[in-house]
Amino acid sequence: MSGTARGFIQTVTGPIAPEVLGPTLMHEHLLCDITPPDLAARGRPDVPITLENCWDIHRHWCRHQGNNRLTDIAVAVDELARVKRAGGSALVEVTTHGIKPDPVGLRRISELSGVTVVAGCGYYVEEFLPEDLAARSVEALAETMTTGLTQGLMGSDVKAGIIGEIGCSDPLTGLERRVLQAAALAQRETGSSITIHPGRRPEAPEQALAVVRESGGDPARCIVGHIDRTIFDDDTLFRLADTGCVIEYDFFGIESAYYPFQDIDLPNDGGRLAALRRLIERGHLEQIAVSQDICTKTRLSRFGGHGYGYIFEHVVPMMRRRGYSEDEIETILVATPRRLLTLQ
Repeated sequence: MSGTARGFIQTVTGPIAPEVLGPTLMHEHLLCDITPPDLAARGRPDVPITLENCWDIHRHWCRHQGNNRLTDIAVAVDELARVKRAGGSALVEVTTHGIKPDPVGLRRISELSGVTVVAGCGYYVEEFLPEDLAARSVEALAETMTTGLTQGLMGSDVKAGIIGEIGCSDPLTGLERRVLQAAALAQRETGSSITIHPGRRPEAPEQALAVVRESGGDPARCIVGHIDRTIFDDDTLFRLADTGCVIEYDFFGIESAYYPFQDIDLPNDGGRLAALRRLIERGHLEQIAVSQDICTKTRLSRFGGHGYGYIFEHVVPMMRRRGYSEDEIETILVATPRRLLTLQ
């Protein structure tokens, strides 16, 4: 089947009606390699994960060769069984060019696990991309994304159902700016939403959205991720919400304040839920998405982590204890993902 199925959600196994989609995680990785380029260049062997070292690897997740690489389909299938047992039914897999997407593998995982998977398309931050992409035009970059959505990813017949995660450094590189412009073109062509990995300064999300908007994209169908590590004051958070974008807290399950990439204090899950409550009270309920952004082995249950089912097993009960209504939970986990993933 060629083209995009307007009015449907495109999964790795084919289009589905929006009403079929159940509780959904909006930003995850099942198969990827996010090994930092400087670590990969050292060519060291993978570090086996043991009871003696798993805490250190989990805390310093980019120092240990192999921890940033998820390649085992059987492990992914086993991990997703926890999602179904906990009441979840779907996730968005946002591995894009630069961090080794495997669309055929995603289809196999979805078939074996029974969990609906929506694949992303596009480009990660330039640091991870091959040098020959630097000369690509906006139109050429957009064509690759459009092809992924309408024909298939990486020469396969597995279609993407969302654009992104689109990687942004801080400041944006020239290539990253063109990728954002291309994402806006692909959005207009296919009716897809865009999910953005912003730079780490508080101003970076708005700057990325401005590029999309100036290129004809729709901010209301843009998801800005990693807000947990980016924005720490309400004025900036509310200003971002006023753009109409969807604000994604996707570090759920990371309960440590330590963040290896900058000197900040990450919120815990209670802090995340408090920020979401403030957004809701200001009228932004339909602009909230949540996820866990699992991209390392030590966050998998197999290696001592919380696993993909964590939000359904632990966060949803916490939401109820903290006064979230069933309608609010349904909006965040079901209604908003349905709206964002339905191709328009």
